[in-house]
Amino acid sequence: MKLVIVTAVKEFQKDVLKLFNNANIENFSSSDIDGYKNGSSILMASNWFSGGKGGNESSLFFSFTKEEHIDVLFKLIKEFNTNLETNNPVKAVVVPIEKFI
Repeated sequence: MKLVIVTAVKEFQKDVLKLFNNANIENFSSSDIDGYKNGSSILMASNWFSGGKGGNESSLFFSFTKEEHIDVLFKLIKEFNTNLETNNPVKAVVVPIEKFI
């Protein structure tokens, strides 16, 4: 069992759901988040009089699942990212789980 964490801009939320489905990852959670590309964006967002835009609307997905499902998911994400016309690839990381109940 491992923990996979995936982040994507909001526009790709439905695509990520399809990727999870195609990788046979049936149980997962998601959350809306704000994504930032550099430290100056955070400072601009916290400035009371800032005219600049804050973070990008993004989604975070995570699942405790089997390694073979994660391998398929990573392959699908790589394929998805090769066809992007934007500078916002879907990103994923895997975290090993030492204990679980």
